[in-house]
Amino acid sequence: MLKIEKISKSFKALPVLEDISFEIKKGDFVAVMGPSGSGKSTLLYSISGMDSISAGQVLFEGVSISTMQEAELSRFRLTKMGFVFQNAQMLKNLSIFDNIILPGLVAKKESAEAIRKRASALMKRMEIEEIQSRDIREVSGGQLQRASICRAMINNPAMLFLDEPTGALNSGATDQVLAILEDLNREGMTVMTVTHDQRVAARAKKVIYIRDGQIAASKEFAVRADRERELDDWLREIV
Repeated sequence: MLKIEKISKSFKALPVLEDISFEIKKGDFVAVMGPSGSGKSTLLYSISGMDSISAGQVLFEGVSISTMQEAELSRFRLTKMGFVFQNAQMLKNLSIFDNIILPGLVAKKESAEAIRKRASALMKRMEIEEIQSRDIREVSGGQLQRASICRAMINNPAMLFLDEPTGALNSGATDQVLAILEDLNREGMTVMTVTHDQRVAARAKKVIYIRDGQIAASKEFAVRADRERELDDWLREIV
């Protein structure tokens, strides 16, 4: 699905990412952890094409996105990738429903009617259909984040990228969002999330730990039931 080959990134000659390589297979659920300022979010933005890289190559389904022109890359992200951030990037002058369907209308892959039907189905699945006509300031943080997942899924992406998706949520809302992500992953969706929260990382099948812009360690987890304990033990060893 995603192959990262020796990528590096610098800001004003200051290295932020250095010689990073790894692969994400279709159906993987990968979490990226590390201390503040380690390069976690920069890594996500770099490999999803939201930010440029200084060296190396990123292959998405065999296609090099590192050499794409901006217009081509924007279209690629819109149709192939879904994004969820800590703070929902939604337009205040649109309803929740209209925010969800907007990427679908822009992509024009399907008719407006088909996009609206998918949005309604997604909202029903996320149990937020009752807020579709509300303003984004009239809903809870958990509802808004579930709406963000609906929006990220509207174009049937091949992969979801999430940057601290539960960072602004309480414990109950976090559990709801994590259950949704696990369900999507079980159905075959490839997921990559940046997180500082061990509860989030424990849902992943693979955890990559970043320190000073480099991969310090990585680990794959086999059994879901033992993952939280294994993750805690592993982090104690490497931190």
